[in-house]
Amino acid sequence: MSGVSTKQRFSGVAKRGRPRPARKEADIPGEAAHVVPEPLKIVVADDSRIYRNVVEGFLVEAGHAVVFAKNGSEALAAVAKHQPSLLITDWEMPDVTGLDLCRRIRQDHKDYVYIILLTSNTEKDQIIEGLAAGADDYLTKPFHPGELLARVGVGRRVSELHRQIQAKNLALEQLARTDSLTGLPNRRAIEDWMKRELCGAERHGFPLWLVMADLDHFKCINDTHGHEAGDTVLKRFGELLRLNTRVSNLCGRIGGEEFILAISHVDRGGAETAIERIRGQLEAEKFVFEGSLITATASFGIAVFQGSNAPSFDKLLRDADEALYTAKRKGRNRLEFSS
Repeated sequence: MSGVSTKQRFSGVAKRGRPRPARKEADIPGEAAHVVPEPLKIVVADDSRIYRNVVEGFLVEAGHAVVFAKNGSEALAAVAKHQPSLLITDWEMPDVTGLDLCRRIRQDHKDYVYIILLTSNTEKDQIIEGLAAGADDYLTKPFHPGELLARVGVGRRVSELHRQIQAKNLALEQLARTDSLTGLPNRRAIEDWMKRELCGAERHGFPLWLVMADLDHFKCINDTHGHEAGDTVLKRFGELLRLNTRVSNLCGRIGGEEFILAISHVDRGGAETAIERIRGQLEAEKFVFEGSLITATASFGIAVFQGSNAPSFDKLLRDADEALYTAKRKGRNRLEFSS
């Protein structure tokens, strides 16, 4: 029997036929609506052709998507390629043992993989050693097919819980890096991005422009028309920034009526054109609050880095802030470059 490349089962084709696609039970009259679970992705590593065939029969018959590896190296490659939810591995294998496989997966893989260790040894000391190496469960050869499927079911539940927790943690991380009003990146996200981009600008020699924008007379809008009106203006300005920001660049809100725009790989004329376009679009906007028609404008301060010895984000931000102050002092609704 060949290894991963020829025994792949993730495509849905198995010896016993092509599994039926998941369908909604609501399509059947009189049955409750629920979705049939997707096939569980499983990597099975065993140097014994007999056990590979036995395990294949049980798992494929149960509707799981299986890929086989005849040694530890193939198993590592299969886990990296297919990102399975579950790994079933024999203890004794050539090149990489089941214990080493457990350790390397726990060390190298960010996504959680539930590991079931197959062993013919019933000594408690060895079972403890296997669990300490990173296995979640073990199964003694020869095993009962019902026990194999039951333990795989436990692995599915644990894997799904891990993935739900991972998704929620990612969502929380996104919330922590996002301005709640505008949906733009907040200062924390901007600072992290700028640190990486400044390193890239220093290494590759492209210009990086940091633009600080501030809405003019924003306190007057809040005081006259209320904070809801102010929020409307802030959200619209954030939308204009987003619409005018390339995927390779970044815009965000750092607090109050202050926003940041970072532009790279353009000369001074290109940066000025891009910022002037945003300034003009905001000036052309019409807002109606309680029957009153008002407009809003913004001032922009621009600093740039190009060359060697990149400054810190805070230093570049201070330069942009000084240029912004100059724009305010010269009458607002304009842009100024740092000296």
